[in-house]
Amino acid sequence: MAYIVDLRSDTVTKPTEAMKHAMVNSALGDDVFGEDPTVNALESKVATLLGKQAALFVPSGTMANLIAIMVHCNKRGAEAIVGNLSHIYKYEQGGAAHVAGVLLSTIQNKPDGTFDLEELEKRFQGSDIHSPITSMVAIENTHNVCGGKVVPLEWMEQLSAVCVRRGVPLHLDGARLVNAATYLQVPPARVAACCDSVAICFSKGLSAPAGSALVGSYSFIQQARRMRKMLGGGMRQAGVLAAAALVSLDQVVPLLALDHKRAAILAKVIEGLFLPCFSVDVEGQHTNIVLVRISRETSLTADQVLQRLAQVSLAETQGDCKTPNDEGVILKAICFDEKTIRMTLHCQVDDEQLWLAIMKITYVFKELNAAYPVKTT
Repeated sequence: MAYIVDLRSDTVTKPTEAMKHAMVNSALGDDVFGEDPTVNALESKVATLLGKQAALFVPSGTMANLIAIMVHCNKRGAEAIVGNLSHIYKYEQGGAAHVAGVLLSTIQNKPDGTFDLEELEKRFQGSDIHSPITSMVAIENTHNVCGGKVVPLEWMEQLSAVCVRRGVPLHLDGARLVNAATYLQVPPARVAACCDSVAICFSKGLSAPAGSALVGSYSFIQQARRMRKMLGGGMRQAGVLAAAALVSLDQVVPLLALDHKRAAILAKVIEGLFLPCFSVDVEGQHTNIVLVRISRETSLTADQVLQRLAQVSLAETQGDCKTPNDEGVILKAICFDEKTIRMTLHCQVDDEQLWLAIMKITYVFKELNAAYPVKTT
């Protein structure tokens, strides 16, 4: 049986033993009534961690972002401006429009996850009776589609100044905010400082089985709590989940730098293969996500690469690409588009699994590079 290394996402992590113990022994109450002591402890801890007045525990990051949109854009037909590569726009099924009646207007993301602030200035609407009213701007840090890039704090501050001048709230989709803080070597509150509301996820890279938090002012969270209830996010004895999130903040967050280090090693190894079919932006490697680009000058596609990484050939088990038990290696990843593969490191990929992944990638990439040569003119 082949050994599996799962690099599809940092959401595939399982709860640690400490989390399981905390979940079984957590003090519980009815959170909709505000009586779950474990949830209350988590919300207080997260609010303090991010430097905001209050926090709200919710089932998922998608719900956290949707609630933020519903609170900030509290009139149907309002407009929220988001990056064209943002999670809110690409991966949340148009929930802003479907559920909240909010128009998502996109602005082009740059490769570093930012967008042009002069262009943004031109995009605010509301003075013309024919146009929707711009009621929110949302950004993402780290930026998933841009390869786990950490958006510069200076740019966030400049963006915040624009939003303040326009009287429009700024929301941060900080699903991997603690990864950004780890990379920048600053407290998480520093990353969240210039934003009116922030979403942070406990099940992305932090090993908790579920849950996110939305933070902001007292009045914002009071309204957010009503939206959570309407969306079905009131989870009653939710302390069983909040307990795992508390452990993640105390025990997993301090280890994120190791995920970043292993991702950097993987990126450098792929670059060091010097294969024309495959490239990695090593200089832009910030956190735990590695994007592998496939040359446009070959017919090879990301799907073909993923299919081959999921197979074990007889030659592999007889050669260098095998485990100590003479088993092959299956590597799981995902594709962003026809020519882009994402590999995500997380706390349950240790040095041994990293080495197995490197062996598999080296073997398969060399094989595919020979089978699908880059066209030369």
